[in-house]
Order: sequence, then structure tokens, then C-alpha cells
Amino acid sequence: MRVLGVDPGLTRCGVGVVEGVAGRPLTMRGVGVVRTPADAELSLRLLAVEQGIEEWLDEYRPEFVAVERVFSQHNVRTVMGTAQASAVAMLCAARRGIPVALHTPSEVKAAVTGSGRADKAQVGAMVTRLLRLDAPPKPADAADALALAICHIWRAPAQNRLQQAVALHTSKGRTA
Repeated sequence: MRVLGVDPGLTRCGVGVVEGVAGRPLTMRGVGVVRTPADAELSLRLLAVEQGIEEWLDEYRPEFVAVERVFSQHNVRTVMGTAQASAVAMLCAARRGIPVALHTPSEVKAAVTGSGRADKAQVGAMVTRLLRLDAPPKPADAADALALAICHIWRAPAQNRLQQAVALHTSKGRTA
């Protein structure tokens, strides 16, 4: 399974590609950040994020895209930019027919470190260890994108089984 993880942001949108299956060593295929100037017009920033994500999709051809689920923060302006960048990532994937999964920050932290309250340094350290890297990816947005991809690889099999069970249960309810 090859997953593009996206840590959405307008100034720095972390992107990382991880390949592998749950229970086996994972491999990082690429990591980086799509950057936009803070003083540029919003529409141009969103266009730059879209172009950057499209380049990653072209180069790495992921089977899934895992995006951090936007949650309420105190700074509404930050939340709006994050939500807009998140929507761009989902749109790019949907345009290509690539399934999108949303994972909360605490879900990602718990999957990668064992604690939903881990800090950025702990996430970076575990990403480094799990992917057998020489050093933590910088900036933290890049490490977070890899963590999202790892989380999806590890959780997707269980989530798929749950969805299939719900679908089966729902279809039996309609035929009864």
C-alpha cells in the first residue's frame, strides 16, 4: 500500500509518501513541504497548494491519500487556512479517483507514539525510528505528513473490516 500523507496548511503543507503493509517494516518514498508566501492572495496560495499536491500525486502515484482532519482551534484564521488546504488535497485525490481518509491529530499521535497527547518531538522521533531514517524530517509538518501515512497504513485494514461489517449489517436490515 502506498499512501500520501498530507498535513494541511497554507504556509507549509507537509507531504510524505510511505509504502508498506501493517505488521511489516515501512519505507519512506518521499517527504517535503509545499510552501506558499504568507503575503500572497488567498486564491493564489490555494492554487500553489493544488499544484504542489498534483506534482506529488504525479510523481508517487499513491493508492490512498491520508489527510489530517481539521479540528476547532482558538485561532479561527488558522483553522480556515488549514481547512482550505485540506479541501484542496481532498479535491486533488478525488479528481483522480484516489480514496481519501481523514485522521485526527490525536489518532495519528496514538498510532505512531502510543499516546494521543504526544508532542511534535515525540512524533518526529517515532517517525524517524519507524521509517529507519537518519534524522527526523524537518520541518515538523513533513514529519506529521509521514505520521499520517503510517497511521493510515496501520489502521486501514481494521477500518475496512469495520466498514464491510457495517455495510453487510445494513444490507441485511433492508432485505429482512
